[in-house]
Amino acid sequence: MSHPPLQDVHRTSNFAFSFLFLPRPQRKALESVYAFCRALDDVSDSGLGLDERKRRLDYWRSDLNRAFAGIPEDPITDSLQHAIREYGLVRTPFDELLDGIEMDLTTTRYLNFIQLSQYCYRVAGTVGLVCIRIFGCPDERDYAVALGIAFQLTNILRDVREDAQRGRIYLPLNDLNRFGYTEDELLAGTHNDRFVQLMRFEADRAGDYFRRAADLLRPECRRKLIAPEIMTAIYSTILRRIKSSNYNVFDRPIRLSKPHKAFLALTTAMMNRIGIGRVFGA
Repeated sequence: MSHPPLQDVHRTSNFAFSFLFLPRPQRKALESVYAFCRALDDVSDSGLGLDERKRRLDYWRSDLNRAFAGIPEDPITDSLQHAIREYGLVRTPFDELLDGIEMDLTTTRYLNFIQLSQYCYRVAGTVGLVCIRIFGCPDERDYAVALGIAFQLTNILRDVREDAQRGRIYLPLNDLNRFGYTEDELLAGTHNDRFVQLMRFEADRAGDYFRRAADLLRPECRRKLIAPEIMTAIYSTILRRIKSSNYNVFDRPIRLSKPHKAFLALTTAMMNRIGIGRVFGA
C-alpha cells in the first residue's frame, strides 16, 4: 500500500495549525497519530467495494498489532511505533478507533443520538485519549472525549452535503422526524425552515460539548493542552460560521482561510501563555 509522505498528510488540516507551538518531539508524535487516522479515513472514503475496504482495514488492524510488537510493515505505522514507545500509548483507543471506522463501512444512518455519540466517541474521542498522553495530561480523559465529540459534531454539520453525496446521513433520524425534515430533502440539498431548526438543534448540541470540555479543563493543565485549545478556537469558529450562514451548508463549503486559522492559533497561544482562558466560545 502506498501513502503520501507523512509531512504532507495534514498540510491542509485544521490540526496542522495546532501543532505549530509544540516541541518537535510532540509534534512528530502527533503527526504520526494523525497520519494513521488519515490512512483509516481514506479507507472509509475510498469509494472502493465493501470487501476491498474491509481488506484494507484488516491490513491496518494487523499492522497496528505489529507496531505495538515493534515490527510494523508500513512507514505510517513505523512512525507510530516510535510514538507508542516514547509516550507509552495504550492499545484500547486505537482498537476503538478502528471499530469506529468499521462502522463507516456499513452504517449510513443513525437512529438517535445515542448511536451517533458512540460513533463520535470512537472516531474522535479516542483520538483525544491518545493525544492527551502525548501532551502529558493522561488524567484529562473526560476533557479529551468531550472535545473530540464537539469536533466531530462540528464536522458532521459542516459536511452534510458532502456526506449526503456519499449516501450518508449522520444527523440522527429521530431528530429529522422531530423537525419534520425528510431524508429525501437532505439528500436533495433542500434548505428550508425545517432544516434550519434541525441544524440549530444539532449546533446547540455541539456547543454544549465545547462548553462541557471548557468546564472540565483544569487550569494547571491549560499550558500543556495548547494544541487542543487551538483546535477548539478553530472548530468553534467554524461552528459559529455555520450558524451565521443560517445553516446553509448546501450552497458552498464552510471553511476558514489559512490566514484566519493562523490568527486564531496565534491569539489562542498568546492567551494561553499569559494564563487567560478560552476566548473563542461556541
